[in-house]
Amino acid sequence: MATALLYDRLQFAVTVTFHYLFPQLTMGLALLILYLKTRALRTKDHRYDGAARFWIKIFALSFAFGVVTGIPMEFQFGTNWAKFSNFAGGVIGQTLAMEGLFAFFLESSFLGILLFGEQRFGPKVHWTAALMLFLGSWLSGYFILATNAWMQHPVAYTLAPDGRVHVNSLWGLLTNPWLFWQYTHNMTAAVVTASFVMAAVGAAYLLSGLHVEYAKTFLRTGVVAGAIASGLMIFPTGHGNARQVFEHQPVKGAAFEGLFRTERGAGLLLVGQPSPETMTIDNPLELPNALSILVYDELWAKVKGLDAFPREDWPDNIPLLYYAYHIMAGLGTILVAIMGAALLMLWRGRLFKTPWLLWLIMLSAPFPYIATTAGWMTAELGRQPWLVYGLLRTADGASPLVHSGTALFTLIGFLGLYLLLGLLFLFLVFETVRHGPPAGSEPTKAAARHGY
Repeated sequence: MATALLYDRLQFAVTVTFHYLFPQLTMGLALLILYLKTRALRTKDHRYDGAARFWIKIFALSFAFGVVTGIPMEFQFGTNWAKFSNFAGGVIGQTLAMEGLFAFFLESSFLGILLFGEQRFGPKVHWTAALMLFLGSWLSGYFILATNAWMQHPVAYTLAPDGRVHVNSLWGLLTNPWLFWQYTHNMTAAVVTASFVMAAVGAAYLLSGLHVEYAKTFLRTGVVAGAIASGLMIFPTGHGNARQVFEHQPVKGAAFEGLFRTERGAGLLLVGQPSPETMTIDNPLELPNALSILVYDELWAKVKGLDAFPREDWPDNIPLLYYAYHIMAGLGTILVAIMGAALLMLWRGRLFKTPWLLWLIMLSAPFPYIATTAGWMTAELGRQPWLVYGLLRTADGASPLVHSGTALFTLIGFLGLYLLLGLLFLFLVFETVRHGPPAGSEPTKAAARHGY
């Protein structure tokens, strides 16, 4: 049974990690596309419209692959996690249904208008469609994160005599206190991802001498949006998210900070290797008192360590949790530095003529994906051993009739299938980038007819 549980967890980790590579790009691009459409409507500059149409194609590819990879993930609630679905289906079914009914249909319908309505609708309709696309994608993220927030911090539920939980306040479920910082942190991270991708494509075009005007538009938009979002990702959203972890899940906070023993004036570890067996950090480099200040705004505040909690409530893979958190935090700092330098050079008018920085922007495009993956690993590994924090342990949520051989077989199948899907997605994106935005400096016939 323990082996089957491990494979169940690995399978869900693989499917959800691969799936989230796509929504984070679409949610971030939705905001940037709305910005480009707004600029096109106000300035009548066809290049903004052409830029928006180029990124709508990338959005559509990512959206399609997100749908394909998201469906099997939800089916696993019934196959691999039947006891969890039986226990919590009355709660999570509410938010997942609203995501599909309200957000997904809104997003997909207006994406169709943006993709296929170019010849039929004017710029105001296109702008409205871009607005609805943005609202749909961000509403989708809200409902999904409301589901996860409830698993992290259960609220607005009633435990029925049959052992199941039910919603007693839909408003309470959708306004979970945990959700605010989780949602704002997640969505700013999505904007960071999209901004880096957009800026990277612009940098690649500029280094190649292709589509120069569009490349400058991509770079300006990506750098400005990326600099703002990168800063917000650290403060206040990341800071607020970390503080609520120490308030509601202090054992998780102690684990990802590598704080094995309760301390007053706890330091913030920058590097080091955790050793749960000896409850020490090897080769530590820390900022004295910094953790106490960040968490409680006091120099000598007491921060609970792992020794303050029963060992059976500790996260079951502390080293992996610790490294995931520090990778996320470290990359977040690097992203701020890159976009800060790019913004400074843009302000000085030297960004487009600084090849080393353009190379850095182009090569750093994968960094936000690594950071968000590490961030979600931190959130989910830190919640262990609970599937629903304080209510249902992970070991009690798996399907008892799915044996280890079956779980391993389907895990290998997903790995092979997702490898092919990943290669196909990269090929299609590279082909879209290779063809580039609308050629030439003249507006398209449709744009000219509508006044661009």
